[in-house]
Amino acid sequence: MQRSKLETFLGTLEKATSLDALQQLTFALKDLYHVDHVVYHWVSADGEQYGAGTYDRLWVQRYIEKDYVRVDPVVVGCYQRFHPVDWKRLDWTTKTAKVFREDAIAHGVGNQGLSVPIRGPSGQFALFTISHSCKDDEWTSFIEDNRRDIILIAHYFNQKGLELEKSRVPAPNQSLSPREVDAMTFLAMGYSRAQVADTLAISEHTLRVYIESARHKLGALNTTHAVARAMNRGLIVV
Repeated sequence: MQRSKLETFLGTLEKATSLDALQQLTFALKDLYHVDHVVYHWVSADGEQYGAGTYDRLWVQRYIEKDYVRVDPVVVGCYQRFHPVDWKRLDWTTKTAKVFREDAIAHGVGNQGLSVPIRGPSGQFALFTISHSCKDDEWTSFIEDNRRDIILIAHYFNQKGLELEKSRVPAPNQSLSPREVDAMTFLAMGYSRAQVADTLAISEHTLRVYIESARHKLGALNTTHAVARAMNRGLIVV
């Protein structure tokens, strides 16, 4: 996605005030990326589920009726992982997985997908998924071009999801600035400093200032310690 379009989309996402707004944004994102589907699904700390996405309602209803969440390789596989997962790397060899896959494709889900697992404070878990119907080489090229943006959008979606979560207890005032939160989040995700600076469109010198400021506020001994403290305090979501 072009940088200007991405920034415009993230700005609109930050202003969302309802689940309906998130739903509309999944369709907007689908059009921007020219993919079949975009889905954001999260489970709150007390087990209540929310979601927004472009799947056909018939498929959503069937998914619930069949209790597919128990056998869906995407859900099962991503719950055990911390990094973005290409669906091709999941285990589709079991009989139940094959039946599920055939049913999903028949309902227009798509044969390709990338899901970003996200863990938040107090047990919150979320998945952000983009899926499409295309050949392997086309999908590989798409992911290579858009992987970073998809991860960034996934975490922005989750931040908004946490804000809208009905049962969430308001968090204490955060001591980190938005840029410091962004820097800590990407470092926690395994990005190098050069990659973080490039993603945030800032120089590595400016990034170093943000990191050192965050480290000082958190009373951390080093960057790794700062990331760990930020995660433990719920200041960043990975």
